[in-house]
Amino acid sequence: MFLRAVKNNKGDTSKYYCALVESYRDGDTPKHRVIINFGLVDGESVPYLKAAFAKKKPRLVYDEESRS
Repeated sequence: MFLRAVKNNKGDTSKYYCALVESYRDGDTPKHRVIINFGLVDGESVPYLKAAFAKKKPRLVYDEESRS
């Protein structure tokens, strides 16, 4: 599964249409199936959505000074 983000061409171009999509094969043909449609999402939120649904979760890195 992955997050598909398509830039909005009408109106506010800083927003994206996002959907959680699953890849599968029908015989030899690769296809996509929409699992969840998020609709219109702000462009700043797209990397967070991608990280939330990523197969390999991103590692959180903190500075040693900020822990104190």
